[in-house]
Amino acid sequence: MSEKKLLILGGTHGNEINAPWLLKQWQNKPSLIDTHGIKFFSDIGNPLAMEKCLRYIDMDLNRTFYSEILQDLNNNAYEVLRARSINHIYGKGGSKQSQFVFDFHSTTANMGTCIVLYGRRPADLAIASFLQYELGLPVYLYEKDLTQKGFLVEYWPCGIVVEIGPVAQGVLCERIVSQTLLVLSTIFNLFHKLKKQLFTFPETLIIHSHLRSVDFPRDGNGNINGFVHPNLDGKDWLPLNKDTCLFSGYDIEEKFNESKYSLMGSEVPLFINEAAYREKGIALSLTRKETIMTDRKWVDELISLM
Repeated sequence: MSEKKLLILGGTHGNEINAPWLLKQWQNKPSLIDTHGIKFFSDIGNPLAMEKCLRYIDMDLNRTFYSEILQDLNNNAYEVLRARSINHIYGKGGSKQSQFVFDFHSTTANMGTCIVLYGRRPADLAIASFLQYELGLPVYLYEKDLTQKGFLVEYWPCGIVVEIGPVAQGVLCERIVSQTLLVLSTIFNLFHKLKKQLFTFPETLIIHSHLRSVDFPRDGNGNINGFVHPNLDGKDWLPLNKDTCLFSGYDIEEKFNESKYSLMGSEVPLFINEAAYREKGIALSLTRKETIMTDRKWVDELISLM
């Protein structure tokens, strides 16, 4: 583990200030977290956006990590330059090359503390299963949606997003900071246990697998003309039924079992009314809860990266 380092990132979005604040405190007071001697780097993903308390300057940094953008030298958007810099420093062949990246975010949605995975990479699944076993964290598995790509963690051999909420954008909150500190401490403890072969590997992993995202209702001109139904707002992680109203407004009421929304009736909504997703045409995402058997090969893959 002395050679393959962890990268801890906060502030990938500049108005998510709790993780960056904690990273700064940690830098000034290293005893905040027992790292068990595990080597790591920490950094702020989007420092200029953070100075201005904006999600981004030119484009979403967490949608820029794919080859077509990074290799397009005619694209000089601030976040593209920043993505190239992060990759140059911490990516393959970089001066601070890291095999593992943990990207800490906050959300305005009532998601609590959770893990987000992008695809089913074995090492990612192993870490998610350990964190779920230790802390009981739910896991959102985001895959099979080609409209959203370029997530930072996908560009590393192993990468996990930690989302913590709810908290308003630009607001420093003790509850969010404390949860971030708890997850960070647990991550280092897990790597310590892996190094010493003292870990307990759970038999199952519960995931919420992405099905599709749902936009707000819109009028003929494309303007939003309804809002998340008040009986649904804030009910992340709770299964829908066929009579659930998704949206309401002064002239509309749209139920889940209407033709354009109807699925099975047991889907689980996540990121309900996330403020940052309105620009992406997402009012909420629908998932299906699954229990999958863990695989020792996941751990083998994780250990091979160490």
